[in-house]
Amino acid sequence: MRFRLLFAFLLAACLANPSHAVDAEPAKVSQWNGFEQLDFTVADHAGLLVKPKTPADGKPWIWRTEFFGHEPQADLALLAAGWHVAYFKISDMWGAPPAIALMRQFHDHVTREYGLSRRVVLEGFSRGGLYAINFAIAHPDKTAGLYLDAPVLDILSVPGGRDAAKRDPTSRAPLLKAYGITEETAESFKGNPIDHLEPLVKARIPIISVVGDADKVVLLAENTAILKQRYQELGGKIEVIVKPGGDHHPHSLKDPKPIVDFLLANALR
Repeated sequence: MRFRLLFAFLLAACLANPSHAVDAEPAKVSQWNGFEQLDFTVADHAGLLVKPKTPADGKPWIWRTEFFGHEPQADLALLAAGWHVAYFKISDMWGAPPAIALMRQFHDHVTREYGLSRRVVLEGFSRGGLYAINFAIAHPDKTAGLYLDAPVLDILSVPGGRDAAKRDPTSRAPLLKAYGITEETAESFKGNPIDHLEPLVKARIPIISVVGDADKVVLLAENTAILKQRYQELGGKIEVIVKPGGDHHPHSLKDPKPIVDFLLANALR
């Protein structure tokens, strides 16, 4: 029942913003870390695509959902392996249904215009985790895998956990507003992605997550730990790398090899 409610929640936004409404300008060429970068707009939002020197077979790609360029170790390693790297600037929408509808337009544009694989790895840092997992739930057929880094997965858990006594009552107001809920109605909200993992398991979407066990902003116990337990119980493939003593920052790993190896081994289908 809860999944049907979430699906209806996401579907309504997608129908309100159909994928054929894409309005993209011609790309401008720039450079990023020695790789060619294409800059363009889709539905009045800035997007970019970084091209590898030699594309891998099938043109796999990874999509950074927030904070492009921050701790880019995995992105750079995947570029070297022939992957494309994408970003679409829809910040402060918190992965809510209107954001997912826009993401669908961006996905349709880059797969059509640049011949990228239909299935993408979504890379969600912090609140970018909401964009990544909500897109995957809405479009499992377009998702090859998830790389989640200190991700927000429970919107009632940020910032700082579910204990309201420890939280500034105004601190999550923008997040609640994005989802059309209030502090009073938040506990009855049925659209939390961490409660709707079945479509990901059914589509055999592999997940890798990197987290710190001392994160004070996005608590491990209320987000990734629950994701791991539930995903494994449902039969899904998930690997979690825990950084002992790690806080919310820095993200990623100094050596991204474990992340890259997992994606190369599990997300190319």
